Amino acid sequence: MHTSVQHEICQVVFSRFAAYFPVMSLSVEQIAEEALSLPSEARVLLADRLVESLDSVKDEKIHRLWAAEALRRRDEVRNGRVKTISGDKALARVRKAVAR
Repeated sequence: MHTSVQHEICQVVFSRFAAYFPVMSLSVEQIAEEALSLPSEARVLLADRLVESLDSVKDEKIHRLWAAEALRRRDEVRNGRVKTISGDKALARVRKAVAR
């Protein structure tokens, strides 16, 4: 089952694909079915090409948002609003939470 984000990505990718081949009237599902019948190496290459074709402007926006988040977190530590713990303690807490 596709999530709405996956569905939206598929629509964008395949609408671009359809623009190059207007004579073809394949649905997204038909294209996906054909792609899934490829050998795994070919599917990896296709997936890589599709991901690379996605809008780099969105990638830049995501990069800026993560950079801002990193600076915010750094400032919280520097200002004493957040107390840091060692990596070993953090992993122990995660392991304990996962074990529940």
